[in-house]
Amino acid sequence: MVILIYHLTMRRLLLVTVPLALVLGAAFAIGGRPAGHPQALGTAPYDLIIAGGRVLDGTGNPWFRADIGIRDGRIAALGDLSGAAASRTIDARDRHVTPGFIDVHSHAATGLQRTGLQQGQPMLAQGVTTVVVNPDGGGPLDLAAQRAELEALGIGINVVPLIGHATVRSEVLGMDDRAPTADELRRMQAMVRQAMEDGAFGLSSGLFYAPGSYAATEEVVALAEVAAEYGGVYTSHIRDEADYSVGLVAAVDEVIRIAEEAGLRGIVSHMKALGPDSWGLSETALAHIDAARSRGVEVFTDQYPYDASSTSLTGALVPRWAQVGGRDELLARIGDPDIRPRLLAEVTENIRRRGGPDALVIAQYEAERALEGSSLADVARQRGMPPPEAALALIARAGVSIVSFNMSEDDIERIMRQPYTMTCSDGGLVFATEGRPHPRNYGAFARKIERYAGQRGTVGLEFAIRSMTSLPATVFGLTDRGVIRQGAWADIAIFDPAAVHEAGTYQDPHRLADGVDEVLVNGVVVVGGGRFGATLPGRVLVRQ
Repeated sequence: MVILIYHLTMRRLLLVTVPLALVLGAAFAIGGRPAGHPQALGTAPYDLIIAGGRVLDGTGNPWFRADIGIRDGRIAALGDLSGAAASRTIDARDRHVTPGFIDVHSHAATGLQRTGLQQGQPMLAQGVTTVVVNPDGGGPLDLAAQRAELEALGIGINVVPLIGHATVRSEVLGMDDRAPTADELRRMQAMVRQAMEDGAFGLSSGLFYAPGSYAATEEVVALAEVAAEYGGVYTSHIRDEADYSVGLVAAVDEVIRIAEEAGLRGIVSHMKALGPDSWGLSETALAHIDAARSRGVEVFTDQYPYDASSTSLTGALVPRWAQVGGRDELLARIGDPDIRPRLLAEVTENIRRRGGPDALVIAQYEAERALEGSSLADVARQRGMPPPEAALALIARAGVSIVSFNMSEDDIERIMRQPYTMTCSDGGLVFATEGRPHPRNYGAFARKIERYAGQRGTVGLEFAIRSMTSLPATVFGLTDRGVIRQGAWADIAIFDPAAVHEAGTYQDPHRLADGVDEVLVNGVVVVGGGRFGATLPGRVLVRQ
């Protein structure tokens, strides 16, 4: 076909011969089929086509029907790809096709570094393709070494590293309860700067735990300012989720202050109102976040959808003054007849504020595996001693992790409904022989889809998927992740929402979630037909 084209440089009309197919393809792209149609692209065959799915693109929009063409790990086309060639086709058969989920608060890094766990099957079974690691102020100081170890072993999911405040502080101050000198603070800032240079996406803190609890707000601001220089975020296990010290609302205010003064995004980690004394306070805390956002402070929250938390027995019950100097000093105080009465009094109060000894269940205790699954009340009865005495006896022998039942559904749902609340697991990777951990390790994302978007209708499915995909990608600056669009990385989950099921329970947690049939990580199929492959296409992501 001969057509007229106006040449801008020569400033005159030219007669040009153009193939008819190309003209028709352009017409379809402009006026008919989506631009992803192969007639519009005129490109080589795809590595993979996902056909016939209901696409939830992650933005919160309703689903739309489209085929997805994938090439070189990315989404190359989105639209009607009928007739296009591909090395492999997945028939989505009216199932939902979503971006892979992003777990913004995960303890999976150490598990991913263990042979047998590096694929991250508990995450993949739920559709999680990316995890943010080193939360609560923890993780290693040398992020370059962490990255090298993960990449050398190979990983099945993507990893987003943070640098931990407590890690940095303990490197300089150990377990001392004091402010750093000016020189010590400069050393800490240099460590954060090196971590950001090595790829950290921001600073995490655990101000509830020792030694993070020994830091004043000004110290954290000074370190967050370094993260801000690199476009990083600040995410915090806040100083108090209950009424241990400053209280929930003041602890949320501290995150707001740090974000505002340091000039970066602040995240209240796994937000909750912990313990009966604090139930209902989520309403006030969220109002403070809304007020901060209205004046321009970037504050977000994340949440796991359970009424039970999990932490160490020491962290839950032992006051921070007793932990100064480390474990040896703690053991000395436990055995000191002059100090023990004060310690027991505070442990007693902490048991009460967390719902009583029946609400504290032993999850992992290597010193005596038979106790796993027993409540603190059970242990106290077995040993014929008051629960506070039993708790100190367990702690003195070895480390203890617990599941603690202490949240209300009203608070959970109120927090979940906020448009700035992301989804997380706060879980890690453990072998099925390791204790009776919190089921969030296996089912947090499945539970939100099944229970809260499905059975209870707390949020819509589109809202829930956004909280797991585009929202966390935006908050953490994960370029071309968390959305289904042309050019984005092909991290994808395919499932029927009605079939998604959290199989694990508190009594039997080591069970993979059901219902997510296919999962792609960086364009590679890692779960197909509900079965795991052997590939490890995950990456330690690089901050842009």
